[in-house]
Amino acid sequence: MLVWLPADALRDSIGDLPDEVRLVGVPRDGEDLPADLAVQVGDVDYFVLAPWLRGRLAELLPRLTSLRVVQTLNAGVDWVPELPGGVLLCNGSGIHDGPVAEWVLAVTLAMQKRLPHFLSFAARGEWDHTANLAFADGIAARDIAGSRVLIVGMGSIGRAVGERFAAFGADVVGVARHPRDGVPGPDALPDLLPEADVVVLLAPATPETAGLVDTDFLARMKLGALLVNGARGSLVDHDALLDAVREERVRAALDATDPEPLPAEHPLWQAPGVLITPHVAGSSDHWLVRSYEFLGDQIRRVAAGEQPLNVRRYGY
Repeated sequence: MLVWLPADALRDSIGDLPDEVRLVGVPRDGEDLPADLAVQVGDVDYFVLAPWLRGRLAELLPRLTSLRVVQTLNAGVDWVPELPGGVLLCNGSGIHDGPVAEWVLAVTLAMQKRLPHFLSFAARGEWDHTANLAFADGIAARDIAGSRVLIVGMGSIGRAVGERFAAFGADVVGVARHPRDGVPGPDALPDLLPEADVVVLLAPATPETAGLVDTDFLARMKLGALLVNGARGSLVDHDALLDAVREERVRAALDATDPEPLPAEHPLWQAPGVLITPHVAGSSDHWLVRSYEFLGDQIRRVAAGEQPLNVRRYGY
């Protein structure tokens, strides 16, 4: 069984593998394949797809005649090229739960405690506690305890986010594409949005979620509520969001935008009540170790003839 993976520096984190498994490092996008590796393309069973290899996979797919599994190290797979029939697509669900949940909590605390606002005064050497009442609703810094947090997308990351907010004393509710006990479907959003102090987006990028946060969605949100996007930029109509934040009806913390990178001249950078980070919610100094530990479990499953975890449909 031949496994291609994007780096080999952390192979020790994979753990012991069966003797029949061979690991081969894949060059970064734009680099040539070594001659001794190129002849083995047709023997690859398991391809580990890092974001920088997306172009390389599309180029190689016609030659990957033995391919059985494509594995991403991300939760979202909307960027993966369409795969031939019979090839399994597996995502990295679970790898980034902790870092993304911590990012959501961090930016929510920062915005509810109005830290970006105060930091702008600190940068000018100004001590002005009256600035706490600058937002149009006239409400000062807010507590997480006693607030209602609505999570749109109650997958593994959504559950991790909910646990952390609950520990702070928040009332957590969530919706999911596939309703289950205690978690309604997206059709519940019109009733839930007006009661939420914080709305967290963690849904996947699909045709159904494209432009989910539109003018109507934002109009239903509580005055002064915070929108937190830890998912994909395509979920949000950015023109509608820009209108809403300029009118100081809502605030926003965004880790994903459309387009990415967000151009320097984009008005969202200067819009009131907006905090933007450059798609780093899942980043941490330990994520690659977790990724390779998970990868080792997956490879052992496939080598044993078992179904791997986290099988996804193309685009979901």
